[in-house]
Amino acid sequence: MSGLSRRAKLKVQAVVAKDELPSFLEFSSESEEDNDKDSSWEPQKKATNSCKLPTSNKSKPKKVAVVRKKAPQISSSSSPRKVAIKEELNSSVLVDDVSEDSKDELKVLQNLKTTNSTRKRVSNKLRMQKAKKLKVDEAICRTDHLDGGGVEIPSTSTMQGQHSIKKGEDEDNLTFGEPPLKKIKSTMFPQGQPVKTARNVGKIQEELEMNWDMVQVLSERTSIEPWVCANIICLFNDDNTIPFIARYRKELINNLDADALREVQQALEELRTVAKKTHATIQKIKKEGKLSESLLTALLNCRTLEELDHVSAPYKTGSKGTKAQRAKQLGLEGAAKALLENPGTLNLLSYVKPSVKGLSTLQEIEMGVQHILADMFAKDKDTLDFIRKLCLRRYICIQSSLAKVSSKNVSEKDVSKFQLYQNFSCNIKNIQHHQILAINRGENLKILTVKVNIPDGVKNEFCSWCVQNRWRPSQFARPELMKILHDSVEDSYKRLIYPLLCREYRSKLTSDAEKESIMMFGRNLRQLLLTRPVPGRTLMGVDPGYKHGCKLAIISPTSQILHTDVVYLHSGQGFREAEKIKRLLLNFDCSTVVIGNGTACRETEAYFADLIMKKYFAPLDVVYCIVNEAGASIYSVSPEANKEMPGLDPNLRSAVSIARRVQDPLAELVKIEPKHIGVGMYQHDVSQTLLKAVLDSVVEECVSFVGVDINICSEILLRHIAGLNANRAKNIIEWREKNGPFINREQLKNVKGLGPKSFQQCAGFIRFNQDYIRTFCSSLQNEFSEGDQALSIAAVDVQLIDEKQSKKRNKAAPKAALKPNPLDQTCIHPESYDIAMRFLSLIGGNLCEIGKPEIQQKINSLLQREEIGEIAKRLGTTVHTLQIIIDGLNQPESFDFRTDFDKPDFKRSIVCLEDLNIGTILTGKVENATLFGIFVDIGVGKSGLIPIRNVTEAKLSKVKKRRSLSLGPGERVEVKVINIDLPRTRITLDLIRVL
Repeated sequence: MSGLSRRAKLKVQAVVAKDELPSFLEFSSESEEDNDKDSSWEPQKKATNSCKLPTSNKSKPKKVAVVRKKAPQISSSSSPRKVAIKEELNSSVLVDDVSEDSKDELKVLQNLKTTNSTRKRVSNKLRMQKAKKLKVDEAICRTDHLDGGGVEIPSTSTMQGQHSIKKGEDEDNLTFGEPPLKKIKSTMFPQGQPVKTARNVGKIQEELEMNWDMVQVLSERTSIEPWVCANIICLFNDDNTIPFIARYRKELINNLDADALREVQQALEELRTVAKKTHATIQKIKKEGKLSESLLTALLNCRTLEELDHVSAPYKTGSKGTKAQRAKQLGLEGAAKALLENPGTLNLLSYVKPSVKGLSTLQEIEMGVQHILADMFAKDKDTLDFIRKLCLRRYICIQSSLAKVSSKNVSEKDVSKFQLYQNFSCNIKNIQHHQILAINRGENLKILTVKVNIPDGVKNEFCSWCVQNRWRPSQFARPELMKILHDSVEDSYKRLIYPLLCREYRSKLTSDAEKESIMMFGRNLRQLLLTRPVPGRTLMGVDPGYKHGCKLAIISPTSQILHTDVVYLHSGQGFREAEKIKRLLLNFDCSTVVIGNGTACRETEAYFADLIMKKYFAPLDVVYCIVNEAGASIYSVSPEANKEMPGLDPNLRSAVSIARRVQDPLAELVKIEPKHIGVGMYQHDVSQTLLKAVLDSVVEECVSFVGVDINICSEILLRHIAGLNANRAKNIIEWREKNGPFINREQLKNVKGLGPKSFQQCAGFIRFNQDYIRTFCSSLQNEFSEGDQALSIAAVDVQLIDEKQSKKRNKAAPKAALKPNPLDQTCIHPESYDIAMRFLSLIGGNLCEIGKPEIQQKINSLLQREEIGEIAKRLGTTVHTLQIIIDGLNQPESFDFRTDFDKPDFKRSIVCLEDLNIGTILTGKVENATLFGIFVDIGVGKSGLIPIRNVTEAKLSKVKKRRSLSLGPGERVEVKVINIDLPRTRITLDLIRVL
C-alpha cells in the first residue's frame, strides 16, 4: 500500500564524529564568516569536486555469534556507548518461563549484543561469508536451546527510545502447537515496553540525507512524540500495513488510530519527496558545474517543495538567468561582498566600462550590486526565518474579489455560486478549509482574483532589522553605499521574499484544506462501509426510473438472486403493477423494500408508502428504506459485475446492488471505486493520487477490522485484506477451489505467493467458521473407515501439493497440520497463540469455551483478583496484546463489531416538504458530512443542512470515540427545523442530539 522506502538505517548517537559525516554536512550554514570565506559565487573545480552526495558505504554493526554456555558476565555500569540499531521482524521476542538458568543466559546474550558497538569496514564478500557462518551457528544454538527445554513465544516486540525494532530474516515461525521452523531473534525488552526518551530518540538515517532530522520534522508537523514517529517510520519501512500496526503494534505507536497513522504516512512521503527532489536537483546542478558550497547548504536546508523551487529556480534548464546571475557574470560580485565586509575600500567608479552594457554608468553598477545583494538576502536561512516569525505575530489575510475579465465560457450561474467570495477577506489563521477550496475553484475558473495581504509594518520592521543587524556592514560605510544597502533590502523583499511568502501561504492553506477534505471523505467512507448489516432477510431492491420503469430484484438472505423484473409505476400503470409487486412479495415472503435515492426516488417512495399505509400487502408487514445508490450504475457495467452476474441486464444489476447494500454494505461497496460512492466534498479539486491512496487505505482498514470468512468470502472482498492484493486473493480462491475449504490459518502458508510477511499482515484478519470446518472434517472422516487414516491421507496430499509448489518456488513449504484451531475464529494473531494458550491455562479454561459465558466469568474473576498489567508481565507480553487476547476469547463466534453502528432507517410513511414548519422536531439519518455542515435525510425528499457551528461537543454521543466534531453517514440524529427556503428548496436544521 505504501510507497515508502523498504529499508532505512537507524542510529542513536550522543556524539557524531566528524569523519562519520557526509561531506556536505561539514559545511556550516550558521557561520556568516565561514560562508563568506569558503563559498564562491563562480564555480570552482575544487569546490565542485568536494561536494559529494551522501553515500551509504558505512560499515554495518558486527553481528555477534550466540554463545550457549559459560557466557561472561557483563558489568551493569558500562561506559556510555553508541547503540547501532537494525530493523528486525516485529513479531519476534524470546521468553523463557521454564528454566531460571536460561533466563540468566538470555540476559547475558542481550547484554553482549547491546554492548558490542565496534564497527569494522569489511568487504561484501567477507560480510556474506560471516553471515552464512552466523546462520549455521544460530541453527546449532537454537537446537541446543530447544533440547534444553526453552519455550519460544512469539509476541509483540517494540523499539525503545535508545533501542529499536530489529529486522531479521523472514521467519515462518507462527505454527500453532509446533516449534518454530526458524530461529527467532530476541529483542532488548521482551515485554515490549517502549522507552519514551525524546532527547535520545533514535535518529533515522535516510538514504537521502538532509540538513534536518526526519524524525524531528515529522514530529513537528504531526504533533506526535518523536519516539512514536521513529517507531512508525521503522514499521512502514518494514512493509507493515496500517490495519496491522493499528491493531497489533499499539504499544509502539502509543495507541494511535488508523487516521493518525495515515497522516504520519502522508507527511513522511512529502518529506521524502522533498529529499528525493533536492538530491536530484543537486546532481543536476553539480553536473553543470554550478554547485557551490553555499548553494549546496541552501538546498539541503529546504523542507518544502516551495523552498526548493525558490532556491533552484535560477538553475533550471532554459532559464535566462536572474538579474543577480547576470550581474555576477559582469564581475560585480566582489563589489557586493566588499560593501558588506570592507566598505571603506570599495570604489564603484573603478568598475565603470563605457563599452560594456551593464557597466557603462555608475547607476548600472549600483543596480547590479543591488541585485546581487537582494538575491543573497532572499536565500539566507536566518533572514527567511526572521521574516516568517515576524509574520506569525502580524495580521496576514487572504482576499478574493470578482475578476475584472471573466472567461467567456463562464455562465452567470457559475458566477452566482461564488457570490460569498466576490468581496471576501479573512485572516489566514481563521479561514476555513472549505473556503480555501471554494476560492481556489473560483480562481481556476477565472471568476475570482486572489491575493495575500501582508501589512506594510512587516516590511518596515524587516528592512530595519536587515540593515541594522543581519546585514550591517562590518565597517563604516559611506551614505551612498548605505543607500544601496537599503535599496537592496527593499528590492529583495518586494521582488523575491514577498512572492515567496505568498506562495508558501497559498500552498500551505491549499495543502491543509486538501488533506482535511480527503480525511473527511475517508471518515465518511468508513462510516458508510461500517453500516450495520441486515442479515437474515429477503430483500427487494428497487432502482427507480420514469420512462424505462423501475427495476426490481429480489435477493435471498444469502445474497442469491431469486427474481428480477421491471415495473412501470409512473406511466399510468401503477394500479396494475401493484398486483405484480404484491404477488412477488408474497411468493418470496419478502417484507423489506430497498429504494435507491436516484431519479424518481421521491415518487417511488410515495407509491410504496401509500400502499403500505392502506395495508395493501397484508398479511405482510412491509417496510421500506432509502439507500444511497451512488456508483451502482458504474458497477453494473464493470467486468466484475459481468463476471458475478453473467447474462443479466446492467439495469437489473443495479437493483441487485441496491438490495445488497442493505444486506451487507461492506461486501457490496468494496466493489465500487471509493470516489464514486458520493460522500466527499471538492473531491475533484484535490490531489487524485492522495485521494485514491487514502480511500483505498480506509477500505482496507474497514475490511480488515470486520474480518472475512476465508471459506465463503469473494475474491473482491479478499483482495482488500491487509497484506493481500489481487494476485494473492486470486491464488487463495484458486487454492480453495482445488483443495477444498481451509481448515486453519496455517494452511494459508501453502498458497502460492503468500510469504511470511504477507501471512503476518493478513492472518489476524481472516476468520474460520468452526461449525463449518467441523462439519467438513467429519465428512472427510466418514469417507474412510478410520478417521485418523483420513486425516493422515489428507495431510499427505497437502504435503505433496506443498512439495510441488516448493519446486516451482524453490523454497520448502511448511507442513500444515490439518486440525481445526478454535483460536482461528478470533481476532487473536497467530504470533500470540502461545500466550493465549498460557492465559487459558492461567484461568483454567479451554479452547471449547471461546465466546461462551463460562470463559467470560473466569476472565472477569482473574481480572478482579489481579491487575491486567501484572498478568501481562507474568505472561511476558504487553497489556495491549493481552487485551486483544481477552477480547478475542470473550467474543462469541461470528461476532461482528458493526452491530455497534447504526442500521438503515426503515419507514412506513412519507412526509412532504410542504408539511414542515419551523420548530418541527424530526429524526433523520446523516447522508454526508462536509467541512461546513452535515446533510441529513429527514424523509422529505430534500436533505436538510446542519451548519457546522450547530454541531457542538455537548450534542455528540459520548459512547462513540471521535477524532473531530463530525458526524458520519448512517448516524441517526434528532434535529429541529430552524429555517425553510421553499423557492431554493433549502432546509436549515439544528442538531438536538445523536440517537
